[in-house]
Amino acid sequence: MATTSTPASRLPGAAFIFKKALISALVALVLFSLMIGVRTEAGPTGQLIYWTRFGDLASMVAIVFGGSIVIELLRQWWGPLGTVRTVPPSVQSGLAVARRAIAPLLLIFAFLVPVIFYDQRYILDLGILVLTYVMLGWGLNVVVGLAGLLDLGYVAFYAVGAYSYALLATNFGLSFWICLPLAGILAALWGVMLGFPVLRLRGDYLAIVTLAFGEIIRLVIINWQSLTGGPNGVSGIPRPTLFGIPLTPGEDGLAAKLGIEFSPTHRIVFLFYLILALALLTNWVTIRLRRLPIGRAWEALREDEVACRALGINTTTTKLTAFATGAMFGGFAGAFFATRQGFISPESFTFQESALVLAIVVLGGMGSQLGVALAALTMIGGFELFRGLEQYRMLVFGVAMVLLMIWRPRGLIGHRAPTVFLRHSQAISSDLVKEGHG
Repeated sequence: MATTSTPASRLPGAAFIFKKALISALVALVLFSLMIGVRTEAGPTGQLIYWTRFGDLASMVAIVFGGSIVIELLRQWWGPLGTVRTVPPSVQSGLAVARRAIAPLLLIFAFLVPVIFYDQRYILDLGILVLTYVMLGWGLNVVVGLAGLLDLGYVAFYAVGAYSYALLATNFGLSFWICLPLAGILAALWGVMLGFPVLRLRGDYLAIVTLAFGEIIRLVIINWQSLTGGPNGVSGIPRPTLFGIPLTPGEDGLAAKLGIEFSPTHRIVFLFYLILALALLTNWVTIRLRRLPIGRAWEALREDEVACRALGINTTTTKLTAFATGAMFGGFAGAFFATRQGFISPESFTFQESALVLAIVVLGGMGSQLGVALAALTMIGGFELFRGLEQYRMLVFGVAMVLLMIWRPRGLIGHRAPTVFLRHSQAISSDLVKEGHG
Protein backbone atom coordinates (compact mmCIF):
# COMPACT_ATOMS: atom_id res chain seq x y z
CA MET A 1 0.00 0.00 0.00
CA ALA A 2 1.37 3.40 -0.95
CA THR A 3 2.18 5.78 1.86
CA THR A 4 2.38 9.53 1.77
CA SER A 5 5.25 11.45 3.28
CA THR A 6 4.49 13.45 6.37
CA PRO A 7 6.48 16.08 8.22
CA ALA A 8 7.31 13.46 10.81
CA SER A 9 8.90 11.23 8.15
CA ARG A 10 11.16 14.09 7.12
CA LEU A 11 12.17 14.87 10.71
CA PRO A 12 15.38 12.72 10.72
CA GLY A 13 16.63 14.58 7.62
CA ALA A 14 15.98 17.95 9.22
CA ALA A 15 17.62 16.80 12.45
CA PHE A 16 20.70 15.65 10.53
CA ILE A 17 20.97 18.99 8.70
CA PHE A 18 20.58 20.93 11.96
CA LYS A 19 23.18 18.75 13.70
CA LYS A 20 25.72 19.18 10.90
CA ALA A 21 25.15 22.94 10.79
CA LEU A 22 25.58 23.13 14.56
CA ILE A 23 28.89 21.24 14.37
CA SER A 24 30.10 23.59 11.60
CA ALA A 25 29.13 26.60 13.71
CA LEU A 26 31.04 25.24 16.73
CA VAL A 27 34.13 24.64 14.60
CA ALA A 28 33.84 28.19 13.23
CA LEU A 29 33.50 29.53 16.77
CA VAL A 30 36.73 27.81 17.82
CA LEU A 31 38.65 28.89 14.72
CA PHE A 32 37.45 32.49 14.60
CA SER A 33 37.49 33.20 18.34
CA LEU A 34 41.14 34.28 18.27
CA MET A 35 41.16 35.47 14.66
CA ILE A 36 38.12 37.77 14.91
CA GLY A 37 36.77 37.72 18.45
CA VAL A 38 39.92 39.10 20.09
CA ARG A 39 42.23 41.67 18.50
CA THR A 40 45.66 42.34 19.98
CA GLU A 41 48.22 45.04 19.27
CA ALA A 42 51.36 46.45 20.84
CA GLY A 43 50.64 49.49 22.96
CA PRO A 44 52.56 52.79 22.91
CA THR A 45 54.85 51.66 25.73
CA GLY A 46 55.33 48.13 24.41
CA GLN A 47 52.66 46.38 26.47
CA LEU A 48 50.09 44.11 24.83
CA ILE A 49 46.63 45.61 24.55
CA TYR A 50 43.52 43.84 23.29
CA TRP A 51 39.88 44.44 22.65
CA THR A 52 36.98 42.15 21.81
CA ARG A 53 34.76 41.98 18.75
CA PHE A 54 32.15 39.49 19.83
CA GLY A 55 29.52 40.99 17.54
CA ASP A 56 31.64 40.28 14.45
CA LEU A 57 32.40 36.82 15.78
CA ALA A 58 28.70 36.07 16.25
CA SER A 59 27.99 37.28 12.71
CA MET A 60 30.62 34.95 11.22
CA VAL A 61 29.33 31.96 13.22
CA ALA A 62 25.78 32.74 12.11
CA ILE A 63 26.90 32.93 8.48
CA VAL A 64 28.61 29.55 8.77
CA PHE A 65 25.53 28.04 10.44
CA GLY A 66 23.17 29.33 7.77
CA GLY A 67 25.54 28.48 4.95
CA SER A 68 25.86 24.92 6.15
CA ILE A 69 22.08 24.52 6.14
CA VAL A 70 21.84 25.97 2.62
CA ILE A 71 24.61 23.66 1.34
CA GLU A 72 22.95 20.56 2.80
CA LEU A 73 19.58 21.53 1.33
CA LEU A 74 21.21 22.02 -2.06
CA ARG A 75 22.89 18.63 -1.78
CA GLN A 76 19.56 16.95 -1.05
CA TRP A 77 17.93 18.76 -3.94
CA TRP A 78 20.86 17.99 -6.28
CA GLY A 79 20.95 14.33 -5.32
CA PRO A 80 23.80 12.00 -4.31
CA LEU A 81 26.88 11.44 -6.43
CA GLY A 82 26.42 9.04 -9.31
CA THR A 83 22.75 9.88 -9.92
CA VAL A 84 21.44 11.47 -13.07
CA ARG A 85 20.66 15.16 -12.61
CA THR A 86 17.53 16.16 -14.43
CA VAL A 87 18.06 19.64 -15.84
CA PRO A 88 15.23 21.04 -17.96
CA PRO A 89 16.08 21.33 -21.69
CA SER A 90 15.34 25.06 -21.59
CA VAL A 91 17.94 25.54 -18.86
CA GLN A 92 20.48 23.45 -20.77
CA SER A 93 19.99 25.48 -23.93
CA GLY A 94 20.23 28.71 -21.95
CA LEU A 95 23.51 27.63 -20.36
CA ALA A 96 24.90 26.63 -23.76
CA VAL A 97 24.03 30.04 -25.20
CA ALA A 98 25.59 31.76 -22.18
CA ARG A 99 28.83 29.80 -22.61
CA ARG A 100 29.07 30.79 -26.25
CA ALA A 101 28.21 34.44 -25.61
CA ILE A 102 30.38 35.18 -22.58
CA ALA A 103 33.67 35.42 -24.48
CA PRO A 104 32.41 37.89 -27.17
CA LEU A 105 30.64 39.95 -24.52
CA LEU A 106 33.80 40.18 -22.41
CA LEU A 107 35.80 41.22 -25.48
CA ILE A 108 33.31 43.92 -26.42
CA PHE A 109 33.25 45.18 -22.83
CA ALA A 110 37.07 45.28 -22.76
CA PHE A 111 37.11 47.46 -25.88
CA LEU A 112 34.52 49.81 -24.37
CA VAL A 113 36.13 50.19 -20.94
CA PRO A 114 38.21 53.28 -21.89
CA VAL A 115 35.11 54.85 -23.46
CA ILE A 116 32.79 54.16 -20.54
CA PHE A 117 35.30 54.94 -17.76
CA TYR A 118 37.36 57.62 -19.52
CA ASP A 119 37.24 60.00 -16.54
CA GLN A 120 37.90 57.30 -13.92
CA ARG A 121 41.64 56.77 -13.72
CA TYR A 122 41.30 54.12 -11.03
CA ILE A 123 39.13 51.88 -13.23
CA LEU A 124 41.52 52.25 -16.17
CA ASP A 125 44.56 51.38 -14.04
CA LEU A 126 42.72 48.39 -12.60
CA GLY A 127 41.79 47.25 -16.10
CA ILE A 128 45.43 47.45 -17.20
CA LEU A 129 46.47 45.41 -14.16
CA VAL A 130 43.82 42.75 -14.85
CA LEU A 131 44.84 42.46 -18.51
CA THR A 132 48.49 42.13 -17.50
CA TYR A 133 47.65 39.15 -15.30
CA VAL A 134 45.40 37.72 -18.01
CA MET A 135 48.38 37.76 -20.36
CA LEU A 136 50.64 36.20 -17.72
CA GLY A 137 48.00 33.56 -17.02
CA TRP A 138 47.69 32.69 -20.70
CA GLY A 139 51.46 32.43 -20.98
CA LEU A 140 51.73 30.11 -17.98
CA ASN A 141 48.74 28.16 -19.26
CA VAL A 142 50.90 26.93 -22.13
CA VAL A 143 53.36 25.36 -19.68
CA VAL A 144 50.99 24.19 -16.93
CA GLY A 145 47.63 23.80 -18.64
CA LEU A 146 48.64 22.42 -22.04
CA ALA A 147 51.98 20.68 -21.41
CA GLY A 148 51.28 19.70 -17.78
CA LEU A 149 54.62 21.01 -16.47
CA LEU A 150 54.26 22.56 -13.02
CA ASP A 151 56.23 25.84 -13.10
CA LEU A 152 56.61 27.78 -9.84
CA GLY A 153 59.24 30.18 -11.17
CA TYR A 154 57.30 31.90 -13.95
CA VAL A 155 58.04 35.29 -12.44
CA ALA A 156 61.66 34.85 -13.59
CA PHE A 157 60.65 35.29 -17.24
CA TYR A 158 58.49 38.25 -16.24
CA ALA A 159 61.57 39.81 -14.65
CA VAL A 160 63.83 38.99 -17.61
CA GLY A 161 61.43 40.74 -19.98
CA ALA A 162 61.12 43.79 -17.75
CA TYR A 163 64.85 44.21 -17.16
CA SER A 164 65.68 43.47 -20.81
CA TYR A 165 63.50 46.33 -21.97
CA ALA A 166 64.62 48.67 -19.18
CA LEU A 167 68.34 48.13 -19.79
CA LEU A 168 68.13 48.22 -23.59
CA ALA A 169 65.97 51.35 -23.58
CA THR A 170 67.98 53.31 -21.01
CA ASN A 171 71.51 52.30 -22.16
CA PHE A 172 71.07 52.13 -25.95
CA GLY A 173 68.09 54.42 -26.53
CA LEU A 174 66.04 51.76 -28.30
CA SER A 175 62.30 52.30 -28.66
CA PHE A 176 59.65 50.15 -27.06
CA TRP A 177 58.66 48.51 -30.35
CA ILE A 178 62.24 47.35 -30.97
CA CYS A 179 62.80 46.19 -27.39
CA LEU A 180 59.49 44.33 -27.14
CA PRO A 181 60.43 41.42 -29.45
CA LEU A 182 63.97 41.42 -28.02
CA ALA A 183 62.57 41.05 -24.49
CA GLY A 184 60.42 38.12 -25.63
CA ILE A 185 63.39 36.45 -27.38
CA LEU A 186 65.63 36.83 -24.34
CA ALA A 187 62.93 35.46 -22.04
CA ALA A 188 62.40 32.51 -24.42
CA LEU A 189 66.15 31.87 -24.34
CA TRP A 190 66.04 31.69 -20.56
CA GLY A 191 63.05 29.38 -20.85
CA VAL A 192 65.13 26.98 -22.94
CA MET A 193 67.98 27.26 -20.43
CA LEU A 194 65.53 26.28 -17.67
CA GLY A 195 64.08 23.46 -19.75
CA PHE A 196 67.35 21.59 -20.31
CA PRO A 197 68.12 20.80 -16.63
CA VAL A 198 64.54 19.66 -15.92
CA LEU A 199 64.02 17.35 -18.90
CA ARG A 200 63.97 14.24 -16.71
CA LEU A 201 62.05 15.79 -13.81
CA ARG A 202 58.34 15.77 -13.21
CA GLY A 203 55.83 16.54 -10.49
CA ASP A 204 57.12 17.91 -7.20
CA TYR A 205 60.78 17.76 -8.26
CA LEU A 206 60.07 19.89 -11.32
CA ALA A 207 58.18 22.40 -9.18
CA ILE A 208 61.11 22.70 -6.73
CA VAL A 209 63.65 23.29 -9.51
CA THR A 210 61.51 25.94 -11.21
CA LEU A 211 60.95 27.63 -7.84
CA ALA A 212 64.70 27.72 -7.31
CA PHE A 213 65.19 29.16 -10.80
CA GLY A 214 62.85 32.03 -10.02
CA GLU A 215 64.71 32.80 -6.79
CA ILE A 216 68.09 32.61 -8.58
CA ILE A 217 66.98 35.23 -11.11
CA ARG A 218 65.74 37.51 -8.32
CA LEU A 219 68.99 37.17 -6.34
CA VAL A 220 71.07 37.85 -9.44
CA ILE A 221 69.08 41.02 -10.06
CA ILE A 222 69.64 42.15 -6.48
CA ASN A 223 73.39 41.45 -6.38
CA TRP A 224 74.48 42.45 -9.90
CA GLN A 225 74.32 46.13 -9.04
CA SER A 226 76.58 47.33 -11.85
CA LEU A 227 74.08 46.08 -14.44
CA THR A 228 70.64 46.00 -12.81
CA GLY A 229 71.03 48.68 -10.16
CA GLY A 230 70.56 46.13 -7.38
CA PRO A 231 67.87 46.91 -4.82
CA ASN A 232 67.60 50.48 -6.20
CA GLY A 233 66.19 49.18 -9.46
CA VAL A 234 66.11 50.97 -12.81
CA SER A 235 64.37 54.33 -13.17
CA GLY A 236 63.70 56.69 -16.05
CA ILE A 237 62.41 53.92 -18.33
CA PRO A 238 61.07 55.47 -21.58
CA ARG A 239 57.36 55.43 -22.29
CA PRO A 240 55.98 53.83 -25.44
CA THR A 241 55.17 55.94 -28.49
CA LEU A 242 52.54 55.63 -31.21
CA PHE A 243 54.57 55.05 -34.39
CA GLY A 244 57.29 57.32 -33.07
CA ILE A 245 54.90 60.04 -31.87
CA PRO A 246 55.14 60.59 -28.09
CA LEU A 247 52.03 61.07 -25.98
CA THR A 248 53.34 64.27 -24.37
CA PRO A 249 51.94 67.82 -24.07
CA GLY A 250 54.66 69.27 -26.35
CA GLU A 251 54.27 70.42 -29.92
CA ASP A 252 55.59 67.11 -31.20
CA GLY A 253 53.05 65.18 -29.13
CA LEU A 254 50.11 63.22 -30.48
CA ALA A 255 47.52 65.67 -29.13
CA ALA A 256 49.17 68.63 -30.87
CA LYS A 257 49.41 66.78 -34.19
CA LEU A 258 45.74 65.80 -33.98
CA GLY A 259 44.72 69.32 -32.95
CA ILE A 260 43.04 68.27 -29.71
CA GLU A 261 43.58 69.30 -26.11
CA PHE A 262 46.18 67.25 -24.28
CA SER A 263 45.08 65.04 -21.40
CA PRO A 264 47.16 62.69 -19.24
CA THR A 265 44.40 60.13 -19.75
CA HIS A 266 45.47 59.70 -23.39
CA ARG A 267 48.56 57.78 -22.31
CA ILE A 268 46.54 55.57 -19.94
CA VAL A 269 44.04 54.73 -22.69
CA PHE A 270 46.90 53.96 -25.08
CA LEU A 271 48.48 51.64 -22.50
CA PHE A 272 45.12 49.93 -21.97
CA TYR A 273 44.67 49.16 -25.65
CA LEU A 274 48.34 48.16 -25.92
CA ILE A 275 48.11 45.48 -23.22
CA LEU A 276 44.73 44.41 -24.63
CA ALA A 277 46.35 43.89 -28.03
CA LEU A 278 49.25 41.96 -26.49
CA ALA A 279 46.85 39.76 -24.51
CA LEU A 280 44.73 39.05 -27.60
CA LEU A 281 47.90 38.22 -29.54
CA THR A 282 48.87 35.77 -26.81
CA ASN A 283 45.42 34.19 -26.92
CA TRP A 284 45.40 33.92 -30.73
CA VAL A 285 48.88 32.38 -30.91
CA THR A 286 48.04 29.87 -28.16
CA ILE A 287 44.82 28.79 -29.88
CA ARG A 288 46.65 28.38 -33.19
CA LEU A 289 49.46 26.40 -31.59
CA ARG A 290 46.99 24.01 -29.96
CA ARG A 291 45.73 22.99 -33.38
CA LEU A 292 49.23 22.34 -34.73
CA PRO A 293 51.20 19.12 -34.16
CA ILE A 294 53.23 20.79 -31.40
CA GLY A 295 50.03 21.66 -29.53
CA ARG A 296 48.78 18.08 -29.76
CA ALA A 297 52.19 16.93 -28.56
CA TRP A 298 51.82 19.20 -25.51
CA GLU A 299 48.43 17.66 -24.73
CA ALA A 300 49.83 14.13 -25.13
CA LEU A 301 52.71 15.01 -22.81
CA ARG A 302 50.25 16.34 -20.25
CA GLU A 303 48.11 13.21 -20.26
CA ASP A 304 50.86 10.55 -20.17
CA GLU A 305 54.56 11.11 -20.81
CA VAL A 306 55.29 7.38 -21.13
CA ALA A 307 52.61 6.94 -23.78
CA CYS A 308 53.88 10.09 -25.43
CA ARG A 309 57.33 8.53 -25.78
CA ALA A 310 55.81 5.28 -27.03
CA LEU A 311 54.08 7.19 -29.82
CA GLY A 312 57.45 8.45 -31.03
CA ILE A 313 57.01 12.06 -29.86
CA ASN A 314 60.27 13.80 -29.02
CA THR A 315 59.58 14.85 -25.44
CA THR A 316 62.78 16.92 -25.28
CA THR A 317 61.73 19.36 -27.97
CA THR A 318 58.14 19.25 -26.74
CA LYS A 319 59.12 20.39 -23.25
CA LEU A 320 61.59 22.99 -24.50
CA THR A 321 59.07 24.56 -26.87
CA ALA A 322 56.50 24.73 -24.06
CA PHE A 323 58.95 26.47 -21.73
CA ALA A 324 60.17 28.81 -24.48
CA THR A 325 56.68 29.76 -25.65
CA GLY A 326 55.37 30.44 -22.16
CA ALA A 327 58.53 32.38 -21.27
CA MET A 328 58.23 34.52 -24.40
CA PHE A 329 54.74 35.68 -23.44
CA GLY A 330 55.99 36.36 -19.91
CA GLY A 331 58.80 38.47 -21.39
CA PHE A 332 56.31 40.50 -23.42
CA ALA A 333 54.25 41.15 -20.27
CA GLY A 334 57.41 42.13 -18.38
CA ALA A 335 58.41 44.65 -21.06
CA PHE A 336 54.96 46.21 -20.89
CA PHE A 337 55.13 46.32 -17.10
CA ALA A 338 58.45 48.18 -17.27
CA THR A 339 57.26 50.77 -19.76
CA ARG A 340 54.02 51.30 -17.87
CA GLN A 341 55.65 51.80 -14.48
CA GLY A 342 58.72 53.71 -15.64
CA PHE A 343 60.58 52.12 -12.73
CA ILE A 344 61.29 48.51 -11.80
CA SER A 345 63.00 46.88 -8.83
CA PRO A 346 63.45 43.30 -7.53
CA GLU A 347 60.53 43.73 -5.12
CA SER A 348 58.15 43.48 -8.07
CA PHE A 349 59.30 39.95 -8.99
CA THR A 350 58.90 37.81 -5.89
CA PHE A 351 57.52 34.29 -5.51
CA GLN A 352 54.13 35.76 -4.62
CA GLU A 353 53.73 36.83 -8.24
CA SER A 354 54.39 33.29 -9.48
CA ALA A 355 51.94 31.88 -6.94
CA LEU A 356 49.27 34.39 -7.96
CA VAL A 357 49.61 33.63 -11.67
CA LEU A 358 49.58 29.88 -10.98
CA ALA A 359 46.45 30.30 -8.83
CA ILE A 360 44.78 32.13 -11.73
CA VAL A 361 45.57 29.26 -14.09
CA VAL A 362 44.42 26.54 -11.66
CA LEU A 363 41.25 28.31 -10.54
CA GLY A 364 40.31 29.25 -14.08
CA GLY A 365 40.79 25.73 -15.35
CA MET A 366 44.05 24.40 -16.72
CA GLY A 367 43.98 24.56 -20.50
CA SER A 368 41.01 26.95 -20.66
CA GLN A 369 41.69 30.39 -22.11
CA LEU A 370 38.33 31.80 -21.07
CA GLY A 371 38.62 30.32 -17.59
CA VAL A 372 42.01 31.98 -17.05
CA ALA A 373 40.59 35.36 -18.10
CA LEU A 374 37.62 34.99 -15.75
CA ALA A 375 39.89 33.89 -12.88
CA ALA A 376 42.19 36.88 -13.40
CA LEU A 377 39.21 39.22 -13.44
CA THR A 378 37.81 37.59 -10.30
CA MET A 379 41.05 37.45 -8.32
CA ILE A 380 42.57 40.81 -9.23
CA GLY A 381 39.25 42.63 -9.32
CA GLY A 382 38.07 40.78 -6.22
CA PHE A 383 41.01 42.05 -4.21
CA GLU A 384 39.97 45.60 -5.04
CA LEU A 385 36.28 44.90 -4.49
CA PHE A 386 36.92 43.74 -0.91
CA ARG A 387 39.57 46.35 -0.14
CA GLY A 388 37.15 48.13 2.19
CA LEU A 389 36.84 45.00 4.35
CA GLU A 390 40.44 45.44 5.55
CA GLN A 391 41.45 42.38 7.59
CA TYR A 392 38.43 40.37 6.37
CA ARG A 393 39.50 40.62 2.73
CA MET A 394 41.93 37.69 2.82
CA LEU A 395 39.49 35.63 4.87
CA VAL A 396 36.70 36.12 2.34
CA PHE A 397 39.11 35.45 -0.51
CA GLY A 398 40.35 32.22 1.09
CA VAL A 399 36.82 30.97 1.75
CA ALA A 400 35.89 31.69 -1.87
CA MET A 401 38.89 29.71 -3.13
CA VAL A 402 38.06 26.74 -0.88
CA LEU A 403 34.43 26.71 -2.04
CA LEU A 404 35.53 26.90 -5.66
CA MET A 405 37.87 23.95 -5.22
CA ILE A 406 35.05 21.95 -3.60
CA TRP A 407 32.37 22.68 -6.18
CA ARG A 408 34.60 23.11 -9.25
CA PRO A 409 37.77 21.04 -8.64
CA ARG A 410 38.89 21.48 -12.26
CA GLY A 411 38.48 25.25 -12.14
CA LEU A 412 35.82 27.64 -13.34
CA ILE A 413 35.93 26.22 -16.86
CA GLY A 414 37.74 22.89 -16.79
CA HIS A 415 38.98 21.93 -20.26
CA ARG A 416 40.98 18.76 -20.90
CA ALA A 417 39.30 17.62 -24.12
CA PRO A 418 41.80 16.81 -26.88
CA THR A 419 42.06 19.24 -29.77
CA VAL A 420 41.72 16.49 -32.39
CA PHE A 421 39.77 13.26 -31.92
CA LEU A 422 37.74 10.77 -33.95
CA ARG A 423 34.04 11.54 -33.81
CA HIS A 424 33.08 8.20 -35.39
CA SER A 425 34.80 4.84 -35.11
CA GLN A 426 36.19 3.51 -38.37
CA ALA A 427 36.64 -0.12 -39.39
CA ILE A 428 40.12 -1.21 -40.46
CA SER A 429 40.64 -3.36 -43.52
CA SER A 430 40.97 -7.08 -42.75
CA ASP A 431 44.20 -7.16 -44.71
CA LEU A 432 45.88 -5.05 -42.03
CA VAL A 433 45.09 -7.19 -38.98
CA LYS A 434 45.80 -10.83 -38.13
CA GLU A 435 42.34 -11.56 -36.78
CA GLY A 436 40.82 -11.00 -40.17
CA HIS A 437 38.44 -8.21 -39.19
CA GLY A 438 39.00 -4.59 -38.21
